[in-house]
Amino acid sequence: PTSLAPEALRALESAPITQMLGGQIQDLNLEAGTLTTRYLAPESFMNPARQVQGGMLSAMLDDVTAVLVTATLGPGEYCATLSLNTSFLASATPGVLTGKASFDRKGKSICYVRGEIWQGDSLVASAVAVCMVRKPR
Repeated sequence: PTSLAPEALRALESAPITQMLGGQIQDLNLEAGTLTTRYLAPESFMNPARQVQGGMLSAMLDDVTAVLVTATLGPGEYCATLSLNTSFLASATPGVLTGKASFDRKGKSICYVRGEIWQGDSLVASAVAVCMVRKPR
């Protein structure tokens, strides 16, 4: 269950990078601190080996973890990714990918978030993101 209004969910999905990645929020549970997002990798994301390029998978991991943090913030606050430690575990082909994020720890100014990218039942990539919460000036 989410406590965000539909317009707030649309705002989270409206970032240009989220749109480029074909991101659509499937499930946001603020109480549990989890997010599931569907991504669509077109053929333009392929590397010469005809697999989804690792940088695009990293972008999806950065997006799913940052959107989870952003969903918990107050008006005018935003998050900045300080680090994204990514592991590539399997190849991905163009098509639907599922991003999952969950909080390891959420502080007032620093959040540690785990991210995963799945294709079907195969874990393709995982990451640990450290995000800094920025307050409005």
